[in-house]
Amino acid sequence: MKKTITLLALLIGFSLSAQETKASDYLNEVKTLDSTIKTLYAVISGDKGVERNWELFKYLFHHDAKLIPTGKNQDGQTVARYMTADDYISNSGKWLLENGFHEVELNRKVDTFGNITQVFSTYESYRSKSDTIPFMRGINSIQLLNDGKRWWIINIYWMQESEAKPIPNTYLPNN
Repeated sequence: MKKTITLLALLIGFSLSAQETKASDYLNEVKTLDSTIKTLYAVISGDKGVERNWELFKYLFHHDAKLIPTGKNQDGQTVARYMTADDYISNSGKWLLENGFHEVELNRKVDTFGNITQVFSTYESYRSKSDTIPFMRGINSIQLLNDGKRWWIINIYWMQESEAKPIPNTYLPNN
């Protein structure tokens, strides 16, 4: 019985130590606003067949965070869909792996008040790093919280560019 309890304690201790090591490994990814945004783009990007680091992806988000794509539904109505980080992984993870996806930030507009920040991040999307023409562009509206120790993504609310709604020049580079 003592051996079983000792073995169980060692396994729990090892598991907790591994989790703490991962958290400390990831802390540099969320120390600054810039590192947090760069990590967000990097962690969802990869060529076809490249697994994403979903553990790091989830680490970026506050536990109550939402990912909110907006666009037109089949009836032509503008709608928003609300997802958790886990929902995003379940809904998009397989597609990203099977198709390849690189999201590249083109421009960033930042507004901060106290410990909250709103980022309008203009992006282009490619299937492969070697692609020269994006298949999609849009704007990520990213809300973040700095708790004094790190940055947390609270929400990402995004919209793809369309012919009817092109990206305004103010959100493109050199404006």
